[in-house]
Amino acid sequence: QSFTQHDATYWVRSWVWIKFEEKVEQGGERWSKPHVATLSLHSLFELRTCIEKGSIMLDMEATSLPQVVGALIGIGIVLTGSPAMTHRNLTSTSLNDISDKPEKDQLKNKFMKKLPRDAEASNVLVGEVDFLDSPFIAFVRLQQAVMLGALTEVPVPTRFLFILLGPKGKAKSYHEIGRAIATLMSDEVFHDIAYKAKDWQDLIAGIDEFLDEVIVLPPGEWDPAIRIEPPKSLPSSDKRKNMYSGGENLQMNGDTPHDGGHGGGGHGDCEELQRTGRFCGGLIKDIKRKAPFFASDFYDALNIQALSAILFIYLATVTNAITFGGLLGDATENMQGVLESFLGTAVTGAIFCLFAGQPLTILSSTGPVLVFERLLFNFSKDNDFDYLEFRLWIGLWSAFQCLILVATDASFLVKYFTRFTEEGFSSLISFIFIYDAFKKMIKLADYYPINSEFKVDYITHLCGCVAPQVQRLSTHGFMEMLFFLQYNTTIDWSSLTKKECLKYGGHLVGNNCGYVPDITLMSFILFFGTYTCSMALKKFKTSRYFPTTARKLISDFAIILSILIFCGIDALVGVDTPKLIVPSEFKPTSPERGWFIPPFGGNPWWVYLAAAIPALLVTILIFMDQQITAVIVNRKEHKLKKGAGYHLDLFWVAILMIICSFMGLPWYVAATVISIAHIDSLKMETETSAPGEQPKFLGVREQRVTGVIVFILTGVSVFMAPILKFIPMPVLYGVFLYMGVASLNGVQFMDRLKLLLMPLKHQPDFIYLRHVPLRRVHLFTFLQVVCLALLWILKSTVAAIIFPVMVGDVLLLKGKHVDSRFTSEIAKNICSMYVVFLMMHVRVTLKTFFGC
Repeated sequence: QSFTQHDATYWVRSWVWIKFEEKVEQGGERWSKPHVATLSLHSLFELRTCIEKGSIMLDMEATSLPQVVGALIGIGIVLTGSPAMTHRNLTSTSLNDISDKPEKDQLKNKFMKKLPRDAEASNVLVGEVDFLDSPFIAFVRLQQAVMLGALTEVPVPTRFLFILLGPKGKAKSYHEIGRAIATLMSDEVFHDIAYKAKDWQDLIAGIDEFLDEVIVLPPGEWDPAIRIEPPKSLPSSDKRKNMYSGGENLQMNGDTPHDGGHGGGGHGDCEELQRTGRFCGGLIKDIKRKAPFFASDFYDALNIQALSAILFIYLATVTNAITFGGLLGDATENMQGVLESFLGTAVTGAIFCLFAGQPLTILSSTGPVLVFERLLFNFSKDNDFDYLEFRLWIGLWSAFQCLILVATDASFLVKYFTRFTEEGFSSLISFIFIYDAFKKMIKLADYYPINSEFKVDYITHLCGCVAPQVQRLSTHGFMEMLFFLQYNTTIDWSSLTKKECLKYGGHLVGNNCGYVPDITLMSFILFFGTYTCSMALKKFKTSRYFPTTARKLISDFAIILSILIFCGIDALVGVDTPKLIVPSEFKPTSPERGWFIPPFGGNPWWVYLAAAIPALLVTILIFMDQQITAVIVNRKEHKLKKGAGYHLDLFWVAILMIICSFMGLPWYVAATVISIAHIDSLKMETETSAPGEQPKFLGVREQRVTGVIVFILTGVSVFMAPILKFIPMPVLYGVFLYMGVASLNGVQFMDRLKLLLMPLKHQPDFIYLRHVPLRRVHLFTFLQVVCLALLWILKSTVAAIIFPVMVGDVLLLKGKHVDSRFTSEIAKNICSMYVVFLMMHVRVTLKTFFGC
């Protein structure tokens, strides 16, 4: 913008566009907040006239600002016949006063981080001068982008210049025209056209296309002084590009069309799920697809984001291993326990992440596996079978059946899973995580009850230990007291701890003996505090505080920071909250077993063959759990570029099942919620988003290192017990709650549930609400809720062992056409007897209700 003061004309930077408009505020000391540019329709028509009547120079050969100025002045003399005085004034008092070299402030400007590497500038110079009688207008496109020194705010090369100088009296009009061309140049479609324009008519066509998309707001119904906030998400400009180019994608500045990669998995006709018809054909294709990325799977992890993912997933995995190991120990009388859970998690997880097709998947034991183990142990105990040997043969048969599924490309059935299946399964697993987190806290409150009748004034309400009456002692208590008296001539009952008092047969007397109020209250503070802090810090990258780098760092380490904060609070307060306890010795939980299970000698010979029958159920359980989670992990929304490996994943699950069976370790399969948490912790966004623009999701940092290190750390946790013992269990339960809630983000089912509670005028503008009647949306949601309720009831009973089968029966192939070839292929696989009837039944039901 040109200004005149004390008979001297000078340039002042007034506006800047990096996607959105920013204006210099009064005083010129700060830029405004980025906002959507609002233009008058009149200014766009005036700009169109300027392009029609002005000087258009496309592919000008110039390497410096003086050359550009000289060429423009030459054109001005030819076109307008201006005398030499005009030439001298324009040269000496305007453009030539700008330095060719970047200034120090430009080199230090932080806006450079917001720009992509190949960014080029468009400079718009408008103003009024006293030596022109008529406007001078020029639009210039340089043949090669050139550094024009201090002309730009940041040192980037200039490709376009628009100059509008005119006589005094029309400054506002000039400025609005300048804002119009600047807004056009920041529009993706128009600047594509500007790069490829061959003459002024192409530019006019670009302006007309822009005018076709312009929406006019009535002047009396809004305030032009209001600055419109940039939207959270911008619509794609591909449709406009295709309309203008006749269906061919435009290529900007010589770039090749963008290739988003094959996206890893998904549905329909994706390459990973095509049935080859050859023996192990799908497995071989998976290996060939993943082999070229094996090296990059290691060096792609060289980012600090990987460190935060390792720490987060490690703590989640350790907590899950301890919880599952404890439950497994109770179910099998410690034939498998916490240490077996740790060792199995470490061995299977590390091998899987190192060699599997999708290393972002995290393996873990699941609820249905636990139910199966309990039933199997009770059955073995009732029939005098060797539990671990019987389990070994079931595992071998199941692994063999899984290998058959791999060899026959049975994983191609995954492509028939619909969004209905994915959302139902992931929502249910997320609800289980949330439910279990609260369930553990409620159990903790039962163990450490709160004395609601406690009064501060009642100082005599204490708890003491008194000596027992010998004649009422049990045999065990009497022997304990005699043993104690061997080393203590007298017992000071009042000095004993609560556990010692009960151990030696004493009695606890006092109103406060059964209550430890501080532990429960403090535990809930840690529980909700960790969850709330994790959610808040994870969203911190979109806050207004601190620089972008600091916000991103805090967001990446949100869970770890939350854990450290509340571990510190727990240590400062000093309340004896329950802590994380890991095994300190490397040996089997039960002294009756070793680390290798002999395959023969413990059971009759026919048991080895009969084990194939329960193995069939385990195979379906493993297949459904593994592949539904794999589909969720490989969603197109995650923009995975290295492809999936459904057959290769199932192959390694089968191999690891053989190893775990021989070692007497739990069986492992893909864990939905932890896998989603792993992906969320590795999501990448653009680092060069314009001011006011929301960062764009680029994809996930696909690599093997985070998973491998997580499971190695899990294995060595036995030696880290002195450190891990300071972590309160309520803090880890808070992390579980966070994972359950976070995994529900973006699930359409949750959005539709919220619609049930919203009045029509407050409902979001979802695309499906524009095309589907609301009553039908609610009916669809209700049906999904009923399915989830049935599955929840099922998983809460002994019948939970067939839970994955029911997921397949109720949710598989919703709304899909099942042809005879698909039915025959299912019949060739092990799971045919379970799925065909109910799939057809549900399909017909849904077709009847929804017509889909």
